[in-house]
Amino acid sequence: MKKILYGLLIPCIFGAVSCKKESNPPPTPAAEKFMTLTAGSTWTYRLTDNPATAPVSTNYTLTATSNDSAASGRTYKIFTNNSGPNEYYNITASDYYTFRKLPDVLGGTSVEVLYLKDNLNVGGTWSQTIPITYSGISLQLTFNNKIAEKGIAKIVNGINYTGVTKVETTLSVTGIPFAYTLDSDIEYYYAPKVGQIENHTAIDLTVTGFPPTNVEQKTELRSSTIL
Repeated sequence: MKKILYGLLIPCIFGAVSCKKESNPPPTPAAEKFMTLTAGSTWTYRLTDNPATAPVSTNYTLTATSNDSAASGRTYKIFTNNSGPNEYYNITASDYYTFRKLPDVLGGTSVEVLYLKDNLNVGGTWSQTIPITYSGISLQLTFNNKIAEKGIAKIVNGINYTGVTKVETTLSVTGIPFAYTLDSDIEYYYAPKVGQIENHTAIDLTVTGFPPTNVEQKTELRSSTIL
C-alpha cells in the first residue's frame, strides 16, 4: 500500500500598510494526504512470512482503479491486487479506512478498519472493536492504535521517505471462555501521498485446549508510481 506539504507563510515585504491592501490572500495549501486514490497509481509490495526465522517472500502489486464501491455509508476506491482479491480504501477528512482481511488466527474475515487518523499528534490514540469468530466462538476484537511518531524519515528498499507517520497497534479480545494469552506487536509506517511503506506484524495467541497460533509478517514497499 511509508513530504507533508505545509502552507507557506508569505511575508509582507512592503510593511504593514501594504499587507492590509491584500483583500484576497492566496489560500494556504492543505497538508498532503497519506495516500493517493488517483486511478492508475501502483504499489508493489514484498510480503515476507516468518522474516526472523524461515522467511518466505512473495511480491504483489496494487493498482488504483476508477471504480468505486459503497459500504458502511462511505464510498471506497477499488484497488486491484495481481495476486489476490481486490482491496478497498476510503479517506474521509482525517480518517483513513480499508476493508482488510484479518489473519486466520483472528478469524480470517474481512472487516472495515480505521487504520490512520492524520490529525492526531504524537501520543494520540483511537480504538476500534470488531466482532470475529474464532473456532466457532463469537468474540470481540479491539484494535488499540497510537500515533508513535510523526514527521520522521524512513528508508525502505533504499528509498528515503520523509514526513512519515508511525502507528503502533496492539490487540485485545473479550469473550474467550477459556484461559488464554494474546501478545501482539504491530507497526505501520505511512508516507505522504504514498501511503503504507512498511508494516511489521507479530501475533501470538494461546488458548487452553487449542494449539498455539503464531503470525509474523513483514511488508515492504518495493516501488510505486504515484499519479
